[in-house]
Amino acid sequence: MTPTPLQYVPYTELHGRPHVVVDGAATEGTVLCLSHWPGTPTPRDLQADLSAQMVFRYLSSFDRHGDAALVSNNHFDQDGLVSVFALVEPSTALAHQDLLVDVAAAGDFGTYRMRDAARASMAIAAFADPERSPLRAPLGSAPDPTGLLYRELLPALLELATAPERFEPLWADEDACLTESERVVAGDVVVDEVPALDLAVLVVPEDAPSAGGHRFGGAWSAGLHPMALHNTTDRLALLVVRGAHVELTYRYETWVQLRSRPLRPRVDLAPLAHRLDGLETAGARWVADPPGQLTPGLRTVDGAPTSIDGATVRALVEEHLAAAPPAWDPYPAEEPAA
Repeated sequence: MTPTPLQYVPYTELHGRPHVVVDGAATEGTVLCLSHWPGTPTPRDLQADLSAQMVFRYLSSFDRHGDAALVSNNHFDQDGLVSVFALVEPSTALAHQDLLVDVAAAGDFGTYRMRDAARASMAIAAFADPERSPLRAPLGSAPDPTGLLYRELLPALLELATAPERFEPLWADEDACLTESERVVAGDVVVDEVPALDLAVLVVPEDAPSAGGHRFGGAWSAGLHPMALHNTTDRLALLVVRGAHVELTYRYETWVQLRSRPLRPRVDLAPLAHRLDGLETAGARWVADPPGQLTPGLRTVDGAPTSIDGATVRALVEEHLAAAPPAWDPYPAEEPAA
């Protein structure tokens, strides 16, 4: 039996009407939440790493939203777009499930199995970037940019995923960055994993590409392309050492309710930043993001070179990750029953 399609309505226009929320936070009128966001209550049998995976699981039963005929989300990104699309166009989505889930993973986790999915994610990110978007004029004046992006891209998602060559101007430059980053990672980057700390240490040549790549819907990350790094290791804390430039980053998987494996909790990196400051001899200062940010990290201010050698920084990072108490818990205190 084919599920009955729901209708997308922008989050700001729900006005308490019964609806399903995907990949975001519940609000007035939410009758079912299919989201990996911290603290959101999704039935146990539907839980998965990505919100899109939850939605596809739900399509096999489609029996817990009562008379609600609406679906919404409070932000725009690839996982949210795929999740909404699967409830708005369930038959079409099911026919392309693996590809669409890979688009969601490329956007949220910076990983991919199919290059078309990576390119679709790049194009979607370009649409959401006010500086690069084909929609930049309406985005700049829209009272609800999120709603505008969903309304414009829901009808385009299937084409973006199955025929990305039609959108090549939106992804070609970034795709070239990914290719070059993957070449460097495969041949010149030394990767050393510390499984007990869920840490990967990547020693990168100083002359390696630094153009980076997109993260989520419109954001950008400098350095090697994130997909090149994330496809290289499953570790969720990455310490990148590039000469005198060192940065530690928690991947987004540690912010959400990851279900595929036990999650080592994030720790507060601020005490480590303070300790590193005390060892600097050339004026660099360290800063740490709050543990509740999407991808918090530890780095020097303005990317200044550190006077501390990479081996010492690594030793202090490992010591801190091993000893510091957990500082972030995305899981609900009480899991909802199946």
